[in-house]
Amino acid sequence: MSKILLNFLLLIFYKTVIFCAVTQANEIKYTQINSEIKTLEKESSKPNITPVAEDAIIIKPNQLEQNTDSMGQVTSVSQLSDVQPTDWAFQALQSLVERYGCIVGYPDGSYRGNRPMTRYEFAAGLNACLDRITELIAASTADLVTKDDLAVLQRLQEDFAVEIAEIKGRIDSLEARTTELEANQFSTTTKLGGEIVFAISNVFGEEKAGGGSLEDNTVLNNRVSLNFNTSFTGRDLFRTRLDVLDTVAYGVPITGTNMTRLAFQRNTNNTVDIGKLFYRFPIGKKFRVHIDAIGGRYNMNVSDNFNRLFAKRISGAISRFGRFNPIYAQGARGAGVTVVYNINKSVTLSLGYLARDPENPRESNGFFNGSNAGLAQLDIRPSDRLRFGITYVRSYYPKRKLFVSAATGSRRANAPFGNLVPTSADHLGIQGSWRALNNFTVSGWTGWSFADAEKSVGMVKEGDEATIFNWAVTFGFTDLGKQGSLLGFVIGNPPKVTDTDNGPDDDDTAWHLEGFYRYQINDNISINPGVLVVINPEHDEDNETITVGIIRMIFLF
Repeated sequence: MSKILLNFLLLIFYKTVIFCAVTQANEIKYTQINSEIKTLEKESSKPNITPVAEDAIIIKPNQLEQNTDSMGQVTSVSQLSDVQPTDWAFQALQSLVERYGCIVGYPDGSYRGNRPMTRYEFAAGLNACLDRITELIAASTADLVTKDDLAVLQRLQEDFAVEIAEIKGRIDSLEARTTELEANQFSTTTKLGGEIVFAISNVFGEEKAGGGSLEDNTVLNNRVSLNFNTSFTGRDLFRTRLDVLDTVAYGVPITGTNMTRLAFQRNTNNTVDIGKLFYRFPIGKKFRVHIDAIGGRYNMNVSDNFNRLFAKRISGAISRFGRFNPIYAQGARGAGVTVVYNINKSVTLSLGYLARDPENPRESNGFFNGSNAGLAQLDIRPSDRLRFGITYVRSYYPKRKLFVSAATGSRRANAPFGNLVPTSADHLGIQGSWRALNNFTVSGWTGWSFADAEKSVGMVKEGDEATIFNWAVTFGFTDLGKQGSLLGFVIGNPPKVTDTDNGPDDDDTAWHLEGFYRYQINDNISINPGVLVVINPEHDEDNETITVGIIRMIFLF
C-alpha cells in the first residue's frame, strides 16, 4: 500500500480522536515542518514538502521489508510494546492495522501515542491524503475507502483549507525561485573560493649579507588566489587555482640571503597564472590518491606536515622557513602522484613522486630525467593530541636548478657544490606536534640532507659529499583575543652545511626568530602583523642582523 494511503488512514485515526500523535519512521519530528519550510525559503532549496510529511508519520510496508534491521514487519497491534488491550484506543488501533495493513510505530517497536501535533502538520498530512484518494479513484480501487472516511476527509479539507493553501503557495514560490537559480547557476559541481592578501613590508639592517647596500624601501604587495573546487562524486576534489601575484620575497637580490624570504614564493607581475591543478580521490576506505598536474607540493599531499597552524601560505607563518620542514618543499611546483594509505587509526603511510619540469622534453628535463623528488613518510598518532612522523626524500637536481635546502638556508646549503654541478640528495626529517592545551600547540622538526656530486666539474669530483642540517620549534596560541586568531613564534637554525668533502663549511650559525599575530576580525577578514629577525645571516657572524617587518590584510571567501 502506498505511502499516501497510509497517511490517509492515519489522518482518519486522528479525526476520531483515538490518539493524539503518530509515529515517525525516520525520527523526523513533524513539529519541525513549519520551521523547515522557512529555512527552505531562505536557502532557496527546491522543496519536497509532501514526501517529508509522509516520511514523518508512516512507514510503507515495502520500506519495512528493506529495513528489517531497524524494525520488523508489524502485523498485529500486540507487537507494539506500549499498547495494551486495556487501552481505550486499543480496538481502533487494532482495526487500523488489520483493516488497512499499515504499520504504525517507532523502530524500537513502541507506539508513543501521547505526542502532540500542530495544525500545519496535520494540514500537510491531509494534503497528502487527498492526493492518495484521487489516485485510488483513478485506479478504480475506491472501494478501499469507506463513505464514512470520505465524509471525514471532506470535513477535514474544509477545516484546514487555509493551511493547505498557504503551504501550496509557499511551495509554488520556492519552486519558482529554485528554477530561476538553476537557470543562472555557475555550475552544479564547482564552487568558487578565494584568498586575497594585501601586504605592506620593509627590511631593516646595516647592509646585505656579504656586504652591499640593503634595499630598504617600504613596499605594498598583493596576492590573489581563486580556487575552483569541483567534486564529481562528493568524495573527490578537482581543484584549479588561478594566481595573480605582485610580491617581493626578500631573497638574495635584496638582502643577500634566502633566510629572509617570506611566505610569498613567486611573482607573476599581476598576470593570471595557473598556480595549482590537481585531482584527489579515495579508493575504498584506506587509500587516497593525489594527482598533481601543476604546482604539486608534498606539504599539501601527505597525510600530515606536523606544523598545520603555520603551514598555510597566506594565513600561516610569515616566513618561508617557518611554515614547515624544508623536506616538504622538495619537488615543489612539480607534477606527479602521491598515495596516502591509512594502515589503521594511528598509523599512516604516504608515498609520492614529483617532477619539477615534466613538460619539457629536452635533456635533463622531463618526468624522470629532470629535477625530481620521491617521498616516503610514516605518521604515528599515539593520541589525538600527539603526532610525529619520519620522512625520507630522494631528490635529484640538474645543473642551474639546485634546490637542496628549498631556498630556505644559506646559498651554500642550497647548492653545496656550486650551481653547475648536478646533485642528488637523501633527505631525512623527524617532526612532531603536541597540542599541550586546547589553545596551545608545540611543533618542531629536525632535518638532514646528505648531498652527492653527480659529475666532476672543476675542483669538484664526482662522488663528493656534503651534509646539511636544520631544525626549528614553533609555538602556536589559537583563539587568543578572538576565536580564529593565532599568535605564533618560530625559533630555529635554517639549513647549514656542517660537513663537505670539497669546499668550506658554514662555520657559524644563523638564528631564525619570528613572531606574528593574526587577528580574526570576522569569518572572512583578518589582519596579520609580523616580524622576522635573522641573526648571523648566511651562517656568518660577520654579517649584520637583518629584520623584516610585514603587515598582511587577509581576505578569505
